[in-house]
Amino acid sequence: MKNPWRLYKNVLPQHTDHAGVMWHGTYISFLEEARVEALSNVGLPYVSLTSNGMEMPVVNLQIRYMKAVFHGEKLVLKSYCLPPNGLRLPWKTLFLRDGELMAQANVDLVLIKVGRSGKKLLRKFPADLSKALLDLQKGPLEKS
Repeated sequence: MKNPWRLYKNVLPQHTDHAGVMWHGTYISFLEEARVEALSNVGLPYVSLTSNGMEMPVVNLQIRYMKAVFHGEKLVLKSYCLPPNGLRLPWKTLFLRDGELMAQANVDLVLIKVGRSGKKLLRKFPADLSKALLDLQKGPLEKS
């Protein structure tokens, strides 16, 4: 795979259950944060999508948990924007602790336009979004 988008997270008390294990809902929150940040990094802040009446809802979500993550640990999320699969925009994210794979997530999004007549699935992406998707698939520029 190409160069991943990275998000660094500290697991805080509010991310865990009573036993100090990272709660399953936190994974979903971190996934959303990683995608929104990656979009911003290619010049397409999510707020600009929503202000233009577009949304990218999740239509498929799979998380495979390998090992427990605990309060106080540091994670790196490595996210890959994969080429579109029909109308679906797939993402793969690895949750790593000290280089060890703790969980893997696969998320599919679609693009919808919200208007007066309701919500409409977009079959063709606007030009700015098409460019952003290509940039997302390349990953961030490697620093030399």
